[in-house]
Amino acid sequence: MQFWKPGTTAPGSSLDRATESEGALLQSAPVSTTFISLQEQRERLPIFKYKQQLLYAIETYGVTIVVAETGSGKTTQLPQYLYEAGWAANGNVIACTQPRRVAATSVATRVAQEVGSLLGDEVGYTIRFEDASDKERTRIKYMTDGMLFRETMVDPLLSKYSVIMIDEAHERSLYTDLLLGVLKKIRRKRPSLRLIISSATLDASMFLDYFSSSPPQPFEATVLNIPGRMYPVEIAYLSEPAEDYVREAVRVVWNLHMQGGGKSVEGDVLVFLTGREEIERALYEFSELLPTLPPNAPRLNVLALHAGLSTADQLQVFQPSERGTRKVVISTNIAEASVTIDGIRFVVDSGFVKMRMFNPTTSLASLVTQPISFSSATQRAGRAGRTAPGICYRLYPPSAMDTMPKSTSPEITRVDLTTPILQLKALGIDDLMKFEWVSAPPAESVLRALEALVNAGMLGREDARLTDIGAKVAEVPVDIGAARMLWSSKEFKCGEEILTIAAMVAVQDVFVIPDGAPGAMAELERRKFTTEEGDHLTLLNVYNAFIKFGKSSRWCSSHALSFRALSRAVSIRAQLKKYMSRFDIPTESCQGDSQRLRRCLVSGMWRNGAKWVADGTYRSVRGNVTLHVHPTSVLFTRKPRSGWVVFHEMEETKKTQIRVLTEIEPDWLLEYGHKYLDKHAGEGRT
Repeated sequence: MQFWKPGTTAPGSSLDRATESEGALLQSAPVSTTFISLQEQRERLPIFKYKQQLLYAIETYGVTIVVAETGSGKTTQLPQYLYEAGWAANGNVIACTQPRRVAATSVATRVAQEVGSLLGDEVGYTIRFEDASDKERTRIKYMTDGMLFRETMVDPLLSKYSVIMIDEAHERSLYTDLLLGVLKKIRRKRPSLRLIISSATLDASMFLDYFSSSPPQPFEATVLNIPGRMYPVEIAYLSEPAEDYVREAVRVVWNLHMQGGGKSVEGDVLVFLTGREEIERALYEFSELLPTLPPNAPRLNVLALHAGLSTADQLQVFQPSERGTRKVVISTNIAEASVTIDGIRFVVDSGFVKMRMFNPTTSLASLVTQPISFSSATQRAGRAGRTAPGICYRLYPPSAMDTMPKSTSPEITRVDLTTPILQLKALGIDDLMKFEWVSAPPAESVLRALEALVNAGMLGREDARLTDIGAKVAEVPVDIGAARMLWSSKEFKCGEEILTIAAMVAVQDVFVIPDGAPGAMAELERRKFTTEEGDHLTLLNVYNAFIKFGKSSRWCSSHALSFRALSRAVSIRAQLKKYMSRFDIPTESCQGDSQRLRRCLVSGMWRNGAKWVADGTYRSVRGNVTLHVHPTSVLFTRKPRSGWVVFHEMEETKKTQIRVLTEIEPDWLLEYGHKYLDKHAGEGRT
């Protein structure tokens, strides 16, 4: 398949290039920073010229909205300017939130280096299940927006923070929107608190109106525009959509690397795919190609970047390429805006993204692969123009740009609101109609969330106010279903096992396929841990074996298991156990009683019930949706004896697939929300 430019063909090349302006202007030749001091590097950033303007605006206005192009230095420098200006004096802390944990960890690492501090001392970070900060010494703290939102449940006025910077606000993540609403309330009580709302592509007028209204106050909000340093980016399109964009992405990268006989290395490559499965497939295809590299050709270092990786694995992609090596980073949209990987000169854009979507009618949440928005396409292309002129290869035709939505819809309008509404209730926000939403969520999503919380016993049936168990569950950093299982484990006397299962479903890619090994070998290893009841108990067996055999990386390799994923599960389990101890929930064992254990699973996942039908598919309890078992499931080729299962996750690609299944008895569903379930019809009516 060829790339297309109207009326021209690049001689001797299968790639045709169409050049478009991305709003990027070459301001100066790229400068090597190898021998430049950190201070000189800081002063070369575009934001440095605006330092005094920024500090004046933050001193004068309650809310400063910073519209800064990619590469301006806003994320790393603004907190440092505030620190140097004394905003962290007298024990105060400067916070900067990020939508993704990889951004929080990578930026904190860089800023700690610039400040001359050990990571976790003056500069630290906090993400879910990981805290690299010190309560006494940390003064600049990077964190995910969800972690700061959780802090409001402990300290409703966020009293230790003098300035809070909400970064990448244009992504409109769920917790960014919720934080903005809560922070607007906090500023009425604490006018000394300063807010910075920053992004590369932000609709500044909308945020200005939001913070200046109800009632308008003088010096409440202002907008500052800061240009970035960008280089020209050429855009190359395919003449027609790729049939298999994963394979096409690998082909484009390989051809790019082999141009000129593969004798020159002129920049690293960033590839955008939708999820870990596609990334793993691309890695496998590269592993097949790498042995064919000519002996004198530069090496290819192919790395993955997605949310399922450990922090250490994620940070590997930020290491500079070795001499004579081209780095290829295969990433989800995690690298679209939140993080900057130096050295990227080429971007390969599949044109797709995997997004979490919630259907309030069926009460089912799923991961859906869909085309990206126009703003996302622009952001992805911009990754190639950070340090030098670059090229973006789009694996779709130019006409696709005309059908893209202008921007990605706010996450709050398309996700399950059960957890966030419980957290808002825990903050004392009982009247959701009076909460100042940045974008109001769909009314049906709010109603379904309230219904689920009432049925789960977390809100009162008469007044929808927080119950004792609801208040405790709101504090635990896992989804409502997993938290509910932890509390139910006291009743079923299986806390030891439920703790392990909750930790194991919080990590991804426990089973791996070693490079070059056929899938059959990995499947044989998987069978050693398999239980006939399903995947949750299989994961329990894996964890117990890992602990029994000494948490050994060699043992994991020989059994096609991920040592890093299992090590992370050990860490998560230890932290969840602290919550169990805090709330006096015993961690006793069910002693192999799988029925008690599976009934406890139903207490948290009752909304994810499904019934087997004769064609081998399932029908969801709510909505009668046709579901297919994911090939990685123990129950992929087996019918559950009872004909009923609960599942952990649903994903939509060409068909709707369910992951991590366990067989159950249908009567158990009646105890948790499905009060009027017709188990013969296979459809719930609540």
